[in-house]
Amino acid sequence: MNPTGNEPVSVALADIQRAAALIAGAVVRTPAVPASRLSHLAGAALTLKLENLQDIGSFKQRGALVKLKSLPPDQAKRGVIAMSAGNHAQGVAYHAQRLGMPATIVMPEGTPFGKIERTSAFGARVILHGDGLDQAGAFAAELAAKEKLAFVHPYDDPLIVAGQGTVALELLADVPELDCIVVPIGGGGIISGIAIAAKALKPGIEIVGVQAALYPAMVQALRGEKPSSGGETIAEGIAVKSPGKLTLEIVRRLVDDILLVDEPALEQAVMLFVEEAKQVVEGAGAAGLAAVLAHRRRFAGRKVALVVCGGNIDSRLLGSVLMRGLVREGRVASLRIDITDRPGTLAQVAGLIGATGGNIIEIHHQRLFRDVPAKRAELDAVVETRNAQHVREIVDRLRAAGFKARVLGTTAAG
Repeated sequence: MNPTGNEPVSVALADIQRAAALIAGAVVRTPAVPASRLSHLAGAALTLKLENLQDIGSFKQRGALVKLKSLPPDQAKRGVIAMSAGNHAQGVAYHAQRLGMPATIVMPEGTPFGKIERTSAFGARVILHGDGLDQAGAFAAELAAKEKLAFVHPYDDPLIVAGQGTVALELLADVPELDCIVVPIGGGGIISGIAIAAKALKPGIEIVGVQAALYPAMVQALRGEKPSSGGETIAEGIAVKSPGKLTLEIVRRLVDDILLVDEPALEQAVMLFVEEAKQVVEGAGAAGLAAVLAHRRRFAGRKVALVVCGGNIDSRLLGSVLMRGLVREGRVASLRIDITDRPGTLAQVAGLIGATGGNIIEIHHQRLFRDVPAKRAELDAVVETRNAQHVREIVDRLRAAGFKARVLGTTAAG
């Protein structure tokens, strides 16, 4: 990487400025806010560009609106089609409905229910097809040709890139002293637009991309490596197996570095956004924070903006991420305790846990289905605790009283 920033690109600052004028008043000008508690954790001065506060919960409506407004009247009347895992779908559907255009959205079959329902609520015809964006995209292209619909690509289109680049215009107007902007990468639309605008306005600024480790498509394309993307990620918004041709070349020229983050780092970042910044953020939106925390020395002492690209996380998934985070930190622990099956033993165990300050939130008393003697039983207790050290104190107290106790699962308590 290490671009000079002097090579010509197919989208220029003037295109992004025109896009900004085109969408003004129809798209939220999202705030760029300091994040003091996250900054303390990262050792850097973090600013959050809160695109999760858009009407559809994502930056995607910026580029979608620019593209839709470019269509001639006859094409607008026939309608548009897009493929998306959710956020681009909602952006296209939302503005197509607002502008009176018929919209068809092809989504992968594993798309979270919430994103499907929100897209349908904007009046779009939703078709579920394929196990990922590539298959959904191929089907959408076939349907576009068959029904003469305008194909609205989620990232590989100059108008889309220009629309997404308006994020950088707002960000640098609000926080001109930034040293670095960290941007999630799926197909590369938003980082391409941001890189073009930011490098034109402030040539010395660093642009760092972030990809989910399971979907390193842009990194592999830049290196000329064989694609290997796949697997279950909570960052489905950037789970793209093939970057765009246009965006690949822009990233090659203007993006300084790309970092990969694993699933535990993404989960932790989602949880930290909720707990420390009071923001609901999807996996892709949390990728920037995950990268900064995983590479603290790289960003230490710098003024860094994190583009929080979306907040459309499935409620059930969010609940699971938060609870798993509590388990990892030792704030919730599952204990298995071997007891004698006689009156008063359960109360004794509960008293020992309570005496250490632990709070039992769930308990299961098993006599019949485990390989234990007839006069013994096992207790599985889910306990709310302060931290991993507190879990160890509870286990030690139980063992000192003669109970065989251990922590189930993987937690910080070990």
